[in-house]
Amino acid sequence: MANAESSFKSSRWSLKGMTALVTGGTRGIGQATVEELAGLGAVVHTCSRNEVELNKCLKEWQSKGFVVTGSVCDAASPDQREKLIQEVGSKFNGKLNILVNNVGTNIRKPTIEYSAEEYSKIMTTNFESTYHLCQLVYPLLKASGVGSIVFISSVGGLSHVGSGSIYGATKAAMNQLTRNLACEWAKDNIRTNSVAPCCLKTKNLWTR
Repeated sequence: MANAESSFKSSRWSLKGMTALVTGGTRGIGQATVEELAGLGAVVHTCSRNEVELNKCLKEWQSKGFVVTGSVCDAASPDQREKLIQEVGSKFNGKLNILVNNVGTNIRKPTIEYSAEEYSKIMTTNFESTYHLCQLVYPLLKASGVGSIVFISSVGGLSHVGSGSIYGATKAAMNQLTRNLACEWAKDNIRTNSVAPCCLKTKNLWTR
């Protein structure tokens, strides 16, 4: 995308006037998602654990004409998740249209070799964080009148692809959470979907 204006004009889609939160938006799928949403006219907020990386991306996005803001946040921390949603609610006047749950991690090894700490890290980062963020952001999505949640899952949550049993379990849980929220929150005009990519090469890394 050369800039936000040219992308917006050339697309048949428009998110102008919409607000979005993308977790882990400075790398890989998250970064591409931020740029796509901003290019379609949305006002986007993102987060990263790495302040230097976040500031670098914010500067690049500004040069492209994208309206993107950011927070330093470790999505694995409950306190930092709560602070993030407070910031988002304040920035977007108590409303949010789109939540993209993108943050994730993995440690690839045989099942019998995982430690309790490694199990906890993957489960907390991949599933617990997304579940809690959905709880926290629900009032903002409902208040918008047109809410949408997108989970970045994986083909590893549908079949064995060598990504590790814990990672696969977190993504399978994410897929089932998607189904439940899609039914439970439909009455509030909140649409919930899960995207399950396999290996993708983005501009700065391979990701699944």
